[in-house]
Formats: sequence, C-alpha cells, structure tokens
Amino acid sequence: MANSPVAPIMLELVDENGRTTGTAEKLSAHVPPGRLHRAFSVFLFDGTGRLLLQRRALGKYHSPGVWSNTCCGHPYPGEQPFAAAARRVGEELGVAPHLMREGGTVRYHHPDPASGLVEQEFNHLFAGTVRDELRPDAEEIAETAFVTPTELEKRHAEGPFSAWFMTVLDAARPAIREVTGDAAGW
Repeated sequence: MANSPVAPIMLELVDENGRTTGTAEKLSAHVPPGRLHRAFSVFLFDGTGRLLLQRRALGKYHSPGVWSNTCCGHPYPGEQPFAAAARRVGEELGVAPHLMREGGTVRYHHPDPASGLVEQEFNHLFAGTVRDELRPDAEEIAETAFVTPTELEKRHAEGPFSAWFMTVLDAARPAIREVTGDAAGW
C-alpha cells in the first residue's frame, strides 16, 4: 500500500485589523517577507503563579531548541482562536487548560535569524492555569519549566528565547495579572 501524501497545513491570512483575507500554506506564510496570518499564544500558570515555559523540540523547522511561552500556534482556517489554543495545549502538553481567558491581540513582525523565517502575525493572546500533570509531546517540546518572574528574567538573560516571546508576554500581562491575581508580580 502506497503512502498517501500529507495534506499541507493551511493558515488563515488576515489584514491589519484581523479580518480574514484568504489562506496560505504554513511554511510559505513564514518565508520572507512573510504574510500576515492569524496565530495565538498561550500563557498557563500553576497554583502558585509560576509561568509554564516550554523549550521547543530540536526537530522543529522554526525556532528549534529555544524557550518560549506555554504554547503557540495557528488556528486552522475558520477555527476560532480560543478553540485552537485549547486544542494545541492538549496536543503539545497532554493537558487541558483551566479557566483560560482571552487577553487581546498583538500584531508583530519578527524575523528569526537562526531559521531565516519570518513571523508576521496577528496574534490572539490567552492566559489560564494548568492543574494536571504534563505529558509533553517529544516531537513538539524538548523540556518544560515553571518559573517565577525573577527566574524568567535570569533565564531570558541567559537565552535563547523565541523572537516573539517578549512581545507576546508584554501584550498579555493584563490578562496574566487577572489570572494570577498578580500575586507573583507579573
């Protein structure tokens, strides 16, 4: 039996206001100069207010081996960003987010010098908590860590982190403070 070809992963292209304008294949949307597309970033915290970071798997074609937020990705065309974020948390970390809430959007353009690819994204932000034991998918995640703001600052200074990390973290801070009660100083 012959292997059937894998269908390309399609992304939703958007305008500067986040309105859908079409679709593009995932890799082609990230080739310079990049095409503006819908994405999401998730920040999950444990019961003490520590942020769950992930170090991206070394086999990933984009930003391998760098630390980043809990989960990020792209909704399928027509998929609601909240549903896509919850789906990817389950696929990557093997858990369901708890009390996840929307935290606005941020638009950015970040070249990734290591891969030569470009992040040109209209990013939907989400913050919530995680209660269950993590079961990371090794093809997606090399390592996880829960960090306080002080520990994050030290880790970030030692690098490397994804090109988009600080942009999405800073934009998500109001939602993060709501989720954590700002007890940890986010």
